[in-house]
Amino acid sequence: MIKNVFLDLDDTILDFQKGERKAIGLTFKKMGLPCDKETVERYIEINLSCWKALERGEMTKDEVLIGRFSMLFEELSVDASPTEAQNIYEPLLSKEHDFLPGAEELLQAFETSGKYDLYMATNGIPTVQKPRIADSGIGKYFKDIFISEEIGSAKPNIEYFKGCFARITDFKPEETIIVGDSLSSDIKGGKNAGILTCHFNRFNTPYGELKPDYTITDLSELIPLLDSIK
Repeated sequence: MIKNVFLDLDDTILDFQKGERKAIGLTFKKMGLPCDKETVERYIEINLSCWKALERGEMTKDEVLIGRFSMLFEELSVDASPTEAQNIYEPLLSKEHDFLPGAEELLQAFETSGKYDLYMATNGIPTVQKPRIADSGIGKYFKDIFISEEIGSAKPNIEYFKGCFARITDFKPEETIIVGDSLSSDIKGGKNAGILTCHFNRFNTPYGELKPDYTITDLSELIPLLDSIK
């Protein structure tokens, strides 16, 4: 029986990519740089690859935050400051908190159910995540919020999960599941930590060697799934 639900934030509850697109466009505008759709999409690709490198231990957080702009500007042959871009971009991103379809209804359903202790498990930096959580009003639904920088490690590292587990009274891994959109972060992390995993696979991505214990394609499926796990 499930008691503890670790719920990812970005691209599970909040539409991070939508917010990312808006913030990067505004950043370029403020810096007086041209920015078309292809530039935005290329930034998203580079940013994702940098965060994946962080998950693998190949980059530090600071290297990600500045390096993504360095890589983009180098590709575009743009003479601009990556540090300036980061300083403009981060506050803009912290204001973006669009919900994915069904996310608000899911959180309300958890509150109504009262069966599960809901915890937020998110990689990221507090200066971005905390304003988004506050502005969206979702903090009230979670018993605790675990932001990777505050824990001292990031998903999928076991140290991240150990830090989370230590903050839960009478924690039992067999009563715990993590739900998220990322195979490399949420699902691999959950397996590293010895808890159940549920992939929010809204794009019906085929699986390779890494497979979750459970899959949902719509957030409305989550609570009925949890109720069925004995």
